[in-house]
Amino acid sequence: MRAVDGHITNAASFVSGPQGEPNRVPLFIASTRRSEGATDDGRPHFSLTAVGVPQNHRPGAVERPSFGQSDRRRHFTVLSKRNLDEEEFFDEIATHLSGRVGSSRDILLYVHGFNTSHDEARFRLAQIVADGGFSGVPALFSWNSRGGLFNYESDKEAATVSRDALEKVILALAREPGVGRVHILAHSMGSWLTMETLRDVALSGHPDLDGKLGEVMLANPDIDLNVFRQQVARLDPHRVSIFVANNDRALALSSRIAGDRPRLGAMDPAKPEDKAELDRLGIAVHDISSFSTDYIGHGAFAEAPDVVKKIGAHIAAPRASDADKMAIPDFRGDEVAGTTSVPQTPPPPPSVAQKVETSPLPPVAGR
Repeated sequence: MRAVDGHITNAASFVSGPQGEPNRVPLFIASTRRSEGATDDGRPHFSLTAVGVPQNHRPGAVERPSFGQSDRRRHFTVLSKRNLDEEEFFDEIATHLSGRVGSSRDILLYVHGFNTSHDEARFRLAQIVADGGFSGVPALFSWNSRGGLFNYESDKEAATVSRDALEKVILALAREPGVGRVHILAHSMGSWLTMETLRDVALSGHPDLDGKLGEVMLANPDIDLNVFRQQVARLDPHRVSIFVANNDRALALSSRIAGDRPRLGAMDPAKPEDKAELDRLGIAVHDISSFSTDYIGHGAFAEAPDVVKKIGAHIAAPRASDADKMAIPDFRGDEVAGTTSVPQTPPPPPSVAQKVETSPLPPVAGR
């Protein structure tokens, strides 16, 4: 067990700070950004970062200063960062997992979208963890978005270059013996990157990550509909959920750039032709159009408190299959050796009413 800035590294995903001090969210980050130390060939750089969430945090918001320096008591800030090599990175994840039971052994891997800086990505994930009540281990895949509105094409190229790195990270997470499930939450262009990667993983013979793949949640996915059909055909569609908004102006612009080809995330379940298409895909679809919090309408999955809470509840739902499993450390190799049963009465499996598609996200298609 190792300490980072005085805090034990296998602490919970959200650690309350003293009165007035920020709450700590430890994030495992794999990045293909050159600014974070990655190489030009797309190999990732690894780090463990503690993000501070202010105690006056308002659900759905990422509090940042309008100008000047950040105040850790009022704003999201980076409290500490430790660069790691690949072996150290996965050893630290194993340490964080040791002693955890049930869904707290899960990984939530967040893949950000277009026009997103590294700070924006890690602060957004910390906010999702805090507001969604996720009790597992949060991880971020931060690809080399240039963070500019007029860099769409260069961002698409950067996402493409990152596919191999994301595949490597996903497979390595799934191979960790102490991991319960690997859930993936991807936004916008990050959804395209995620689905391309999962398609490659499936073609390599691991369509469900050998039983470790959890929920694949695509928020406002910036994916051509025909491309998505081919991607999801390689996966179990029952693992895939999409969050759509017919008033998403960012996806409307993406559609125009692509020659007016429809974007998956802008489908309108209220239109019979769109609903029929979504039904054929066999996935769960959630219409979050009414939850938009700004003119652009591209971030309600995280900015609308009701939506992010439902996402957190969905991936934290008890699983009878492994509710009595505990990750155990093997100190001979500083790795998690596997899992063992602990004497507990497993909770019942979640009912349909507990699924994320319940109010305030009524089902419109899929499961």
